Amino acid sequence: MKIYFFLLNFVMMMTWSTVSGEVLCRYRVYLADKNCTAYSLDRPEEFLSSRAIERRMRQHLAVDSTDLPVCRTYIEEIRRSGGKVLNHSKWNNTVVVELSRHEVLDSIRTLPFVKKVKRVWIAPDGAIPRNKERKKMITNKVTKTDDYYGHAAAQIRMHHGDSLHAAGFRGEGMQIAVIDAGYYNVDAIKLFRHLNLLGVHDFVNPDSDIYEEHSHGLKVLSCLAVDKPNVMVGTAPKASYWLLRSEDNDTEQPIEEDNWAAAIEFADSVGVDVVNTSLGYYEFDDKEENYRYRDLDGKTSFMSVTAEKAAGKGLLVVCSAGNAGGGKWKKISPPADAEDVITVGALDYDRTNADFSSIGNTADGRVKPDIMALGVRAVVVGENGGISRASGTSFAAPIFCGLVTCLWQAFPDLTVKEIIDVVRRSGSRYTHPDNIYGYGVADIWKAYQLIQKERGNR
Repeated sequence: MKIYFFLLNFVMMMTWSTVSGEVLCRYRVYLADKNCTAYSLDRPEEFLSSRAIERRMRQHLAVDSTDLPVCRTYIEEIRRSGGKVLNHSKWNNTVVVELSRHEVLDSIRTLPFVKKVKRVWIAPDGAIPRNKERKKMITNKVTKTDDYYGHAAAQIRMHHGDSLHAAGFRGEGMQIAVIDAGYYNVDAIKLFRHLNLLGVHDFVNPDSDIYEEHSHGLKVLSCLAVDKPNVMVGTAPKASYWLLRSEDNDTEQPIEEDNWAAAIEFADSVGVDVVNTSLGYYEFDDKEENYRYRDLDGKTSFMSVTAEKAAGKGLLVVCSAGNAGGGKWKKISPPADAEDVITVGALDYDRTNADFSSIGNTADGRVKPDIMALGVRAVVVGENGGISRASGTSFAAPIFCGLVTCLWQAFPDLTVKEIIDVVRRSGSRYTHPDNIYGYGVADIWKAYQLIQKERGNR
């Protein structure tokens, strides 16, 4: 067995290395402008879907220069210099390139349109083996209950989501993108048989099988999308879904923020309404890259900056607060510090905060988390297709994400900021928020009634 793992690591090392012996690296290249773009703001249909344009128009948001794709001419120049372009971010005007020779990096640095370059990834010694026989573990065995929501009843009723569903809002016509680490066995589990899947995309490795990767996204998705009465019903069972992968479970490096940026920009361009992300980063393999408390201002982390830009495009982003509450860090993890996103902390069934749930406030004094949802022994679907339990703000976020999606379905003319405001006002601690509970447990039915009342008084 030791020989096997030695050989595996050796093969992986050879895979990541070049013939010259130099280690493969990836860099974020910041570009100076978009002067060479072939696109025009007068023709947004060439780079945005009609649904994405309609979402902006509905919220009175203009298509601006950040929406223009990265200049193709610049990308080709980088390629001619010897860099392999992996992905790019139009909102941040950056390109991620892979290379193994320092002279190539020097050549890219001297290009007239390059502002600066930052290393975001260095090849690891190896990768975690994938289970090629993953489907053999699936039993699809479930037990029924007398409750329509099945085993997930408590996590929906905590927010009076059942009332919103009963009013006819279950996510129909809404699109949710889940950005996560992988969706293990989702393609073969019977509880996802009625999933309205729009597509999948892997921003870590486009050649991978997204259903062979980590099971975290499987569990997150189940909180939202399962629609099996008396077994488990998620919080937005009739919504449509994009499954996107940005987390590389083999390492923890800044490139994952670039992957995430590419994923959320993709979600924007295809017309997604709401994004759930149960990912966050404050600590990396290279400790020099770690964020500090003063960086939690929504303007420092590449991911937080991108999340705020997403809100400016009319996307509602729901993210987990983080699970560092019981450790040394304790604080929320970017992008949970972004301003116009809903940051969700974790509660137990008795509505006390989970000791692991990360706390606020932000470095610039804003209240975070925004609200709290069940995150201790939450009901999820397991890798075998049965009902399981999992703890973490990773599950509190999608539980609430589905409900706020249904709320937006009821009032599609509201803006992202208006949705966030009414969610906060529905919180059990709205008049006295703090850095542990934020605005408290959001009551999604109360939010619905607040909107109706305010419209009736116009």
